[in-house]
Amino acid sequence: MKYLPRPDGTQLAYRHRAASPENADAPTIVFLPGYMSDMEGGKATALDAWAAERGFAMLRFDYGGCGVSEGDFRTQSLTDWRDDALRMIDTLVQGPVLLVGSSMGGWLMLLVALAWPEKIAGIVGIAAAPDFTRWGFDDAHKAIIQTEGALEEPSAYSDAPYVTTKIFWESGEANLLLNSEIALDCPMRLLHGQRDADVPWEISMKIAKAVRSSDVQTLLVKDGDHRLSRDQDIDLLIRTVANLYS
Repeated sequence: MKYLPRPDGTQLAYRHRAASPENADAPTIVFLPGYMSDMEGGKATALDAWAAERGFAMLRFDYGGCGVSEGDFRTQSLTDWRDDALRMIDTLVQGPVLLVGSSMGGWLMLLVALAWPEKIAGIVGIAAAPDFTRWGFDDAHKAIIQTEGALEEPSAYSDAPYVTTKIFWESGEANLLLNSEIALDCPMRLLHGQRDADVPWEISMKIAKAVRSSDVQTLLVKDGDHRLSRDQDIDLLIRTVANLYS
């Protein structure tokens, strides 16, 4: 594991493996974790192992304030994390990029791709959650965020509470995507479980409709949950990524 500094000196943790010589021109896989997640999740590590076996380059990292990166989680915004991703790619990756974004990482993958469309060879979303500050909270929760500065809720995935700060929420509201065309023309694959209790599978359908590209496929897993981390789900993810290399 290595570290890349932000301009303010905050150290961002990452793992980057170069391609084998025969795959030097192939896209680098860049994995973007979800909210309050990190680069050591099951989907990221499984995809990395697959890529290593085949000699494909891969980059995974922790946003500021997440995982083992430095920074205070409660002071981070969606824009900060987008900029972390852009800085990682600009510094460490030469050539095209294949973005894989999970949940909130699916929002970030779209923002990153819009910033650098010429670098993006393809996109794979896993329960992608763009605009979740708009559709993911009711009025009572939004009021708490505005008046108290943060909303804390029980997490289904951790003993720590699920925290949404006013800083993050306002940044999300400034980066909404689904109400207008998403001007991307690269291949896009969207995986979503129909038993997702956190991000409605219809969000992936809205992404597919909003994206300008005609090469978009939405793959619904009837019995899949939000995480899509079962063996068969990870196999589907790997097959989907592999098909974008063919």
